[in-house]
Amino acid sequence: METSEASIIRLITEQKAFFATHQTKDIEFRLAQLRKLKDAILQNQKNIEDALYKDLHKSPEEVFLTEISLVLSEIDNHIKYLKKWAKPKKVPTPIHLQPSSSKIIYEPLGVALIIAPWNYPFQLLFNPLVGSISAGCCAVLKPSPDASNIAKVMEEIISETFDSNYISVIQGGRETNTILFAQKFDIIFFTGSPKVGRVVMKAASENLIPVILELGGKSPCIVDRDADLAIAAKRIIWGKLINAGQTCIAPDYLFVHSSIKDELLNKIKSNILLMYGENIKESRFYPRIINESAFKRLSGLLDEGKIFYGGEGDLEDLFFPPTIIDEVKPHFKIMQEEIFGPILPVMTYENLDEPLEYINKNEKPLAFYYFGGNKKARKVLTKTSSGGACINDVLLHIGNHNMPFGGVGNSGMGSYHGRESFLAFSHKRAVLTSPTWFDLSLKYVPFKHFKWIKKFL
Repeated sequence: METSEASIIRLITEQKAFFATHQTKDIEFRLAQLRKLKDAILQNQKNIEDALYKDLHKSPEEVFLTEISLVLSEIDNHIKYLKKWAKPKKVPTPIHLQPSSSKIIYEPLGVALIIAPWNYPFQLLFNPLVGSISAGCCAVLKPSPDASNIAKVMEEIISETFDSNYISVIQGGRETNTILFAQKFDIIFFTGSPKVGRVVMKAASENLIPVILELGGKSPCIVDRDADLAIAAKRIIWGKLINAGQTCIAPDYLFVHSSIKDELLNKIKSNILLMYGENIKESRFYPRIINESAFKRLSGLLDEGKIFYGGEGDLEDLFFPPTIIDEVKPHFKIMQEEIFGPILPVMTYENLDEPLEYINKNEKPLAFYYFGGNKKARKVLTKTSSGGACINDVLLHIGNHNMPFGGVGNSGMGSYHGRESFLAFSHKRAVLTSPTWFDLSLKYVPFKHFKWIKKFL
């Protein structure tokens, strides 16, 4: 169900009016709202779990690990450090500007629009919200209609916890998005595909609205011949199959040294069976594809290469099995777009420069994974670029509040998590304060003794 333009405009007007009261700038107010959000999440944990099971067949364990726990720990991090982050920061003043003093103050940008996708619908809506609250902004939240059950639960949580003139959820699809993009927000935070990211950025440019775009792309995974294959196989397939591969930072494709390919693939197959059992469809831990359209798109990627494991699933149940495709070539369809599903295409190499050259010829990925020794890992990091990276692991960099999470180039712009989330919704305002007991006459027209001024500058 779409939301009318009149309703959207009225809501934004009310939020701008509330922001103008300056209540959200008070640090104690922000801390109180963060605590309210945490309490609301804990009280609704079962509802969140049930909704995500209906939408994506996610187990309660996976929901907690990949959605709820990340938001709760983010809230705790902001509660702990907000006063420190928000404190004005003194900075040095050059000698030619003294005896003035300089500082940076952090002020909220205003009313934020936060748009989340369907794959991690709770985490990717509420995690940016934590940054918005922490910075002192008001927020309009727009969940994906494709995950309708959790969208409804999130709307209930927000409406029962906050006044709508402070934080509110708007439901709808493409028409609602089009209306939202035309409004004059103070910041737009969008998580989704590069294709829609371009639409968001173009619309935002009409009103000179700053944007944070958390996009995606084909995140590569290289397994070198000196890698620990038992560990690599377990970690790669774990990261690939979380949420049935519908993860923006999942290993999208695998580059493996030709001498160890067969051994690695067999170990990956063994780990699939260890994690999900012989009858994967019956495992309560294996999620489903979001809808028929996504399922059919994935099925269309199976026509090229040699299927080493897996294959066709059950459209009626939206079950798509873990699938490994060997003998993949760069020109195959599966290598032209982000997979966003439980399919792992495999390519081989003889010299490490081969995969690096391929990766650098394509768009910069959101994540990069390398399994091998530290010396080569340094080379790999030096010769490539990505939003984030893991050495001898996958996905885990997203869980460190002390590191920014975000893309680069086609995979996004801007970052968040921890202090970066606070900064994402803040404006760093430069303030210089000058005393009145001293006034340097040299700076005034007609610039007497100009040669002395030049010596100081």
